[in-house]
Amino acid sequence: MMELTIERLSKRYGQQWALHQLSLRLSPGMLGLVGPNGAGKTSLMRMIATLLEPTEGIIRWNGQDIRTHGQALRQVLGYLPQDFGIYPEFTGRQFLRYLAAMKGLPRSLLNRRVDEVLSMVNLEAEADRKLPTYSGGMKQRIGIAQALLNDPELLIVDEPTAGLDPAERVRFRTLLASLTHNRIILLSTHIISDVEAVASRLVILQEGRMLADTTPEELLAKTKGAVWGVTVDQATALQLQANYQVSTMVTQMSGITLRIVSATCPHEAAVGVSPSLEEAYLLATGRQAVQV
Repeated sequence: MMELTIERLSKRYGQQWALHQLSLRLSPGMLGLVGPNGAGKTSLMRMIATLLEPTEGIIRWNGQDIRTHGQALRQVLGYLPQDFGIYPEFTGRQFLRYLAAMKGLPRSLLNRRVDEVLSMVNLEAEADRKLPTYSGGMKQRIGIAQALLNDPELLIVDEPTAGLDPAERVRFRTLLASLTHNRIILLSTHIISDVEAVASRLVILQEGRMLADTTPEELLAKTKGAVWGVTVDQATALQLQANYQVSTMVTQMSGITLRIVSATCPHEAAVGVSPSLEEAYLLATGRQAVQV
C-alpha cells in the first residue's frame, strides 16, 4: 500500500515562514490543495518532489525518510510544475521521447510508452506538430503526459488550469480524474471549481498553515445557513459590499442581485440560499476567492 506521510513540515525563507508545522497522511486518491497565492502550496509541492529542503519536519514515502531515500520516491514521481517549460524546436512526440530517455526508460519500452501517454492525454493527432503551435490546454496536456511517462505512483500537479479557457479547464479536469486509480494525486490550485470536480479530499492552506483538512461535502455542510441572496438598489449594494463578503453581484432590471457570505442575516430582505463550494471556501478563509 503506497503512503505519503508529512510530519510537522516547515519551510522558512529568511524570517518568513512559507509553511509551518504541516502534518498530513496521503493514500491513493486525489487531494485538492487550495489556498490563495502565497499560502505555501508550491513550497510544499517542491519539498515533496525533493527539489527543496525542508527547514524542519520529515516527509516519508512508504515509511522511508525521503532525505535519505529520495531516489526511491523520484523513481515513482510524476511532477507538473507551475512554470513548465517546453522546447520550441521539438514536436510533442520528440519532446516526450527526449524526456523519456532523460528519465532512463529503456529503449525497448520508450516509443511504446510515449504512444501510450499521448493516447491518455488525447494528443495523438497533434503529436507531430511543433510545440509552439499548441494551445495552452494542449501544452498542459503535454505537461501531464511527461509526468506520466514513468507511470508514477505519486503525481504532483501545481496550478494546472491557470490561464486555460473554461473548455480546456474542463477537459484537463476530466483527464486528471481518469488518472486516480491506484496512485496518489496532489492537485494544487486557487480555482475552487477545479477541486470540486475531481478531489474527494480538500486541504486549505493559508499563510503557511493548514486551515482545514476536510471533504467538499463537509465544507459545504459547515456553510449551510451562511449564504444569502438579496436584490437591492445600487447604493445599498455598495454598502453591503463594503460591510460583507460578497461572492457574486449581478445587475438586473429589478436592481442588483448579490450573494453574500455571512454567519448573520445581512439585510432584512435577504433569504438563505444553498452555498457553492467557492462560498464555503470564502467563509473558511475569510478571503475573496478567484471568480471563474
